[in-house]
Amino acid sequence: MMGYTRVVPPLKLIDDLGRSLTFGRPPRRVVSLVPSDTHSVIALGARGVLVGRTTYCESPEARDVPTVGGTKDVDVEAVLALEPELVIANQEENTRGVLEALGARVPVLVSLPRRVEQGTAHLARLARIFGVQDHEPVRALVRRGYAMQAAPAARQTAFVPIWMDPVMTLNADTFGSDVLAHVGIGNAFGDRLRLYPLAADLGKTAPRDAGGRDVRYPRVAFDEVRARAPALVILPDEPHAFSAADEARIRGELPGVRVVHVAGKDLFWYGAWTIDAIERLARQVSEHS
Repeated sequence: MMGYTRVVPPLKLIDDLGRSLTFGRPPRRVVSLVPSDTHSVIALGARGVLVGRTTYCESPEARDVPTVGGTKDVDVEAVLALEPELVIANQEENTRGVLEALGARVPVLVSLPRRVEQGTAHLARLARIFGVQDHEPVRALVRRGYAMQAAPAARQTAFVPIWMDPVMTLNADTFGSDVLAHVGIGNAFGDRLRLYPLAADLGKTAPRDAGGRDVRYPRVAFDEVRARAPALVILPDEPHAFSAADEARIRGELPGVRVVHVAGKDLFWYGAWTIDAIERLARQVSEHS
């Protein structure tokens, strides 16, 4: 009886920019430009494929992996010098110029999850790319991710500043807002679009056409925050490190409001990190209910 070689068809995937990527085999050299993706790669048991990361990819298991700059100032030539077979990127974390420069030379998988389940789907997509989707620890991790459900109704609403001067927050079409929904917290600015120019966002002039720009992160005045009467202020420690003076100003502008400090990673890191972060956030918020 003649032997035969089983032919595995190429894996074809669509990234979050709608671009098709084809893999004849799992990539053996990968550069991650996204801290949460670096964590997810390690959680999937694929640490060995990482040959490059950003300086913000702080997972202890990746400390010996060469760095290629920050998420916003990636050194394109440093990435290419590592001869990656795949670069993992994010439309929001990384700049358009870097993504275009790399995409012209190497395969780039770009993500932009706006919902918790989309973050889990991205984790499952990575598992398929690395050929580990049938490993039981991976299957269990992905199942836990898909099992997470948003709370049926918000117990209270929160204002979530992510920047000061100007004060900036996030609306419902963001990953962080959906994470809050999963722990029973409504977003006080869920329906608020970012207006252009800044004066329009602050209610000082008429808005102009956004011209295709991102409208998910409105800049707000405290008068508007008070009008929306949030029960809670949630202060993440990134992307802005809120100082004692920042907090004092917020408390002064919103007398009597409860303030909860949380890790920015727990709100904004999608994929494997979120699966444990949801329960942690739920405990933190319940302590202040």
